[in-house]
Amino acid sequence: MSTVKQKNNSVDQLNSFLRGELSAVETYRMALDKLDKTSFARMQLQSCMSSHQQRVEILKGKIMELGGTPADGSGAWGVFAQAVQGVSDVLGDKVAIAALESGEDHGLADYRQDMTKLEADARQLIVAQLLPKQEETHRTMSSLKKQLQ
Repeated sequence: MSTVKQKNNSVDQLNSFLRGELSAVETYRMALDKLDKTSFARMQLQSCMSSHQQRVEILKGKIMELGGTPADGSGAWGVFAQAVQGVSDVLGDKVAIAALESGEDHGLADYRQDMTKLEADARQLIVAQLLPKQEETHRTMSSLKKQLQ
């Protein structure tokens, strides 16, 4: 495969990761807007949202470095985020936390499965920076979900 084609494929995959991260930021923001201001979960959700926002910036930078244009929205993931939030509005914090944890599961699976589609330099970025951050937010939400049960 040519280097140009590899870079284009990497840009496409990185943009897919970016859309997922943008959706995560949107979902956490919606959850925080609805969460009781005194909830013990607030700091953890803010920390996770901040981590996802950092990943957005890292992915945008790498996409531009490869000559691509970063996605400017979450696309279908944004629709998913709104649907999740609509359900949690009706059913409460436990459901919202479970939905966020489910999103973290999905993000973790995406990174692990789809990083193989990237050229070596972009794959190294995922392995060294983004995957560990995703594992951390996944652990945080899994722990929070268990605390609420």
